[in-house]
Amino acid sequence: MIQSTYEWTLVPTISDQAFVKVAKKEGLDSVAANVLYTRGIQTEEALKKFLQPSLDDLHDPYLLYGMDKAVERIRQAIQANELILVYGDYDADGMTSASIVKEALEELGAECMVYLPNRFTDGYGPNQSVYKYFIEQQGVSLIVTVDNGVAGHEAIDYAQSVGVDVIVTDHHSLPETLPEAYAIIHPEHPDGAYPFAFLAGCGVAFKLACALLETVQVEWLDLVAIGTIADMVSLTDENRVLVKYGLSMLKQTERIGLQELMALAEIQADILDEETIGFQLAPRLNALGRLDDPNPAIDLLTGFDEEEAQAIAQLIDHKNSERKAIVQAIYDEAKTMIDKEKPVQVLAQEGWNPGVLGIVAGRLLEELQQPIIVLSIEEGKAKGSARSVAAIDIFEALQAHRDLFIAFGGHAGAAGMTLEVDKLDALSEALSDYILDNGLDQVRKGELCLDEELDLEELSLDTLKSFEKLAPYGMDNKKPVFYLKHVQVESARTMGQQNAHLKFRISKGKASFDVLAFGMGQFALEIGQSKDLELAVSLSVNQWNGQTTLQLMLVDLRVEGVQLYNLRSKKTRFPADLVVVDFAQALPDVTGQKAIGIATVPDDIQVLKDFLQAHDFQAIYFKNELATPYYLDGYGSREQFARLYKTIYQFKEFDVRYKLKELAAYLKMKEHLLIKMIQIFQELGFVTITDGVMKVNKDAEKREISSSSIYQQLKKQVEEQELLALGTVQEIYAYLMEKTD
Repeated sequence: MIQSTYEWTLVPTISDQAFVKVAKKEGLDSVAANVLYTRGIQTEEALKKFLQPSLDDLHDPYLLYGMDKAVERIRQAIQANELILVYGDYDADGMTSASIVKEALEELGAECMVYLPNRFTDGYGPNQSVYKYFIEQQGVSLIVTVDNGVAGHEAIDYAQSVGVDVIVTDHHSLPETLPEAYAIIHPEHPDGAYPFAFLAGCGVAFKLACALLETVQVEWLDLVAIGTIADMVSLTDENRVLVKYGLSMLKQTERIGLQELMALAEIQADILDEETIGFQLAPRLNALGRLDDPNPAIDLLTGFDEEEAQAIAQLIDHKNSERKAIVQAIYDEAKTMIDKEKPVQVLAQEGWNPGVLGIVAGRLLEELQQPIIVLSIEEGKAKGSARSVAAIDIFEALQAHRDLFIAFGGHAGAAGMTLEVDKLDALSEALSDYILDNGLDQVRKGELCLDEELDLEELSLDTLKSFEKLAPYGMDNKKPVFYLKHVQVESARTMGQQNAHLKFRISKGKASFDVLAFGMGQFALEIGQSKDLELAVSLSVNQWNGQTTLQLMLVDLRVEGVQLYNLRSKKTRFPADLVVVDFAQALPDVTGQKAIGIATVPDDIQVLKDFLQAHDFQAIYFKNELATPYYLDGYGSREQFARLYKTIYQFKEFDVRYKLKELAAYLKMKEHLLIKMIQIFQELGFVTITDGVMKVNKDAEKREISSSSIYQQLKKQVEEQELLALGTVQEIYAYLMEKTD
């Protein structure tokens, strides 16, 4: 059945005609203008700044606390030919951050090395043993962290104690106590007053690079765009400027590694956008760090050797395919472990790759809409990730139970943890108790804000072009989601590997558009047959065979009222996991079920009516198989009754036990109809049957066939069966739910 993933909220439209006029001069239609106005962009000045971001809008890097001290120390190291270590992170933000600082240092003539920690052997952030190796074995005398460091007390204290300065550049949540680093550059430094708090790690690294080179380095904005989008930080203010220009740079990037990676991913550079990075480039880079050593990514992003770049791009693409397969395997296994009776799922298994557990937890969260913890067991310890719905702060829920964990950290929607295996049950119980004690067990859906209700007949490519001016989209500037209703589904078909995705066409009046629904292939039947379907969609462009058309991307959908589906075709099967009711067998327990399938219906349709009226099903799938299909042969015509009577009248007696088949064949009628007709004759007194032997009562009173109660029941049964077999599911449901006195 169709169930919405989210609770929908239609954002009240705030409109200002004066603003709409100004917006139209900038190429926006009234719908786009209203969306911007509702989001707080309400003056001509704010509109121009939003639509035409400028590099002049970037803040002075020296407004970051500690920047002057850091720049001075790095320049000193360059002059003294000190070996500088750039210490990054294993994700796309960390990779791009390290690449930016590496190129900046090299441009200044510095001697430097780059190291991205291995997730499995080094963990996240500063690692003392790694620091010790580079200091003692490589002769490093200055360490610059990028996209990490503010929580690296132990490693940083060690480095500083042996005379190696550490400059931290980071953007992650600040701990109560900062490490004793030489300098800490962070947009939210407690002693600073930087105007924008939401730079990604690569944004902070870019600021350092610009300060070192005393100018805005546009050539690194392609890397900044990748890291900023990948890390899902706020795409407002500076980040909007950085990503807007970065996307333009990326479309014409001269980085041969990125060119190779985009070629393998079949990315068209000229139409590349933030979604291309978010769904294609960033996952590939992240896959390397999730499964293996992330350091080849630096050579991919900064190298000049074409053969090496091609080899690394192929490695990354292979790792991404491997990552997908691993995620799918763990996801499939984890699904079998789900207990739907519980308000939270704690799923742990030996052999699961810890690098992808966050992805698995996220997928299960989308499906189940309840907190999910997925852990890998190794040597008596369970380590993994948690994801939670908006209504349940998982960090707060588990903060009071830190005694359960060897390590624990995170925020409201996600957390990471390590604990002893024997404490898994206690973890599940603690989180379940929190949910139940706070009355959150019924809060299963996140909120989806719909920006505006659109009429399908008013949509066009011009609508899309207008909204393209609002891009790039991301955190705090989300892609608009629109509400559509009163549309007709014309067709629906599955697509992609294993028919995982769905494409369906909707229409209203003369307007019709394709809708793409990723991961919704299993709902082809439901969507294809649904009436009163309501859609939450975003707008997208489809380019095919030189044609450019508007298409819609499904975000969510719902159906008001009871959902009714026709499965009466022989080829159509019940959906997997659906509770199927077969009245030819023992009935299953349907307590609490929202959806059921009706297989074989009872001969007495009143039984089916009573069953459905006794429950409150939200979806019913009608197969309506008939044990005895009386409707195919009717309830006997006057001519058939006359011929039967004339035939048996010729015999003194007729043994129906042994001669029934022959009689049915002679009269050219089905046995079940013949039996009913004989029963009608018996009821009316036309024949008697004793021990299977039928005799005609030649003195019987003349009576109408229609006066027989068996005849009336058969007639009603035929009419009901015709409805069950040939009527619409709406007609069937209306009849079955009709109350009888």
